[in-house]
Amino acid sequence: MKVVKLWAIRPSAHTMLDHDPSPTTCPNGHSHHAIKAESKVIGIAAQSIKVACSNCNLRELCMPMGLTSAELDRIEDVVASRRKIKRGTMLFRNGDKFTSLYAIRTGFFKTCVASEDGRDQVTGFQMAGEVIGLDGIVNDNHTCDAVALEDAEVCVMPFDRIEELSREVNALQRHVHKIMSREIVRENGVMLLLGSMRAEERLAAFLLNLVQRLHARGFSQSEVVLRMTREEIGSYLGLKLETVSRTFSKFVDDGMIEVKQRHVRILNPDALHEIVNAKSGL
Repeated sequence: MKVVKLWAIRPSAHTMLDHDPSPTTCPNGHSHHAIKAESKVIGIAAQSIKVACSNCNLRELCMPMGLTSAELDRIEDVVASRRKIKRGTMLFRNGDKFTSLYAIRTGFFKTCVASEDGRDQVTGFQMAGEVIGLDGIVNDNHTCDAVALEDAEVCVMPFDRIEELSREVNALQRHVHKIMSREIVRENGVMLLLGSMRAEERLAAFLLNLVQRLHARGFSQSEVVLRMTREEIGSYLGLKLETVSRTFSKFVDDGMIEVKQRHVRILNPDALHEIVNAKSGL
């Protein structure tokens, strides 16, 4: 088993240098602009769009499998609305009352907490098909900020309705437990990442994880467009900005990746895997 798989959920995964002015294209070929235009044509406000989970191309990522038609209809009643989030704005912030989980339909997010000296510490990156908001379950209040790294859209799932339906639909209850378990596994992986890996190992694991998560959503196995800044990558990986930049440059010089602004192409994934697994032997 490879170390990179220990934290492969978001994901924590999503996503990455400065903002890309071109619209992100979903695996089915529709851009943000196309989605927006379609919404205008049918004349329905984004806040009140009825979600059709059965027609969503991310259904297999954020919904339980093997549902009957009747069970799927009931879950669609729980996921009753979508919400559009502009780049740089918050979906929720630390201290907000917890009411819902959010399934990301399009876009990327980062979660972060404020350190004692006032700096933001990035705790994760999330992408389409992943669920965020789990931090609020324990105390009924969110414990971090969730910020959109690009224009995004989420499906709002009120947690009290999820709990109620989970008692009646076993597949949904198991799926919620899986989501929570993945978060625990991810956090354990991040602890390993920060506690025992060198800078090169951290960045290699980050890039491999990112590509792995995007590939599961129908994107390229070898190319990514980073939605976060290098400073945000450093915050997440526990590295200084200079170290992140220097490590990117080393990977380029060694022929492992190609970097053009925010576009990263993986040229030698095996070499990145060797870096990640060299110390642990996994």
